[in-house]
Amino acid sequence: MRAIWTGAITFGLVNVPVKVYSATEDHDVALHQVHDADGGRIRYQRRCEIDGKVIPYEHIAKAYDDGERTVILTPDDLASLPAERSREIDVVEFVPNEQIDPMMLDRSYYLEPDSTSLKAYALLRKTLEDEDRTAIVNFALRQKTRLGALRVRGNVLVLQTMLWHDEIREADFPALDSSPRITERELKLSAALMESFAGDFEPEKFTDEYQEELRKLIDAKLEQGESIDTAETFGEEPEKAKGGGEVIDLMEALQRSVERSRSGTDPDAGSAKKSSGGSAKKAPTKKTKKPA
Repeated sequence: MRAIWTGAITFGLVNVPVKVYSATEDHDVALHQVHDADGGRIRYQRRCEIDGKVIPYEHIAKAYDDGERTVILTPDDLASLPAERSREIDVVEFVPNEQIDPMMLDRSYYLEPDSTSLKAYALLRKTLEDEDRTAIVNFALRQKTRLGALRVRGNVLVLQTMLWHDEIREADFPALDSSPRITERELKLSAALMESFAGDFEPEKFTDEYQEELRKLIDAKLEQGESIDTAETFGEEPEKAKGGGEVIDLMEALQRSVERSRSGTDPDAGSAKKSSGGSAKKAPTKKTKKPA
């Protein structure tokens, strides 16, 4: 990995020099746009609307327009801002881990200790771990002042950028104002159904099915050309009915889902369609844990 930024974690008089690395990567199959008639590559050009010339990237600046005047901001102008020049990850406060709303978390970065800061790095990591706390930090990265959460993951410190509080939308839906009556039996059946799907989260069990199928399609077209038979490549699947099937009572849907789960049959997740009878008469087998 290549460091994208270097700086130092600071709190009080303590200074912990670190290198910052991106902790995630995109695994999507890279696609580009072409003309469907001849396969010609579609390319975008940065063309000036005044002289019509294509402008190289090094001569492109940013600007602000208030409707009447335009102010051009060069890369040197932006780099001169005090926040942009700062190389400090400044700890504002240490908060309990459970107070961090996951919705506020954005990108993740690994922090590598500088060779001269191993002890200070290890001390900060150990203290955060023992106290079950997360450091809320301020820092500047890529021409933006950012809020971040500094926490422990295994033996490494992880910095996660956070959204500002006014960037989180309110869930303002009229339907949420009503309070449907939920019976004790419905609650028990729902809990039983949830328990039948219970398990420990193991990320490696899950794969990006769309990207796998896309890669399979690309390989098939490379081998067979346009004569590819997608039904043969992916196998025939019955077409799913649009708009859902016959709707049944919520209690009946819960009851049947629990019975099917206990009988060892895969539940028809997300559906409330009637199934053939007799599932309730089957001898229940041991619950099979399934990923949510």
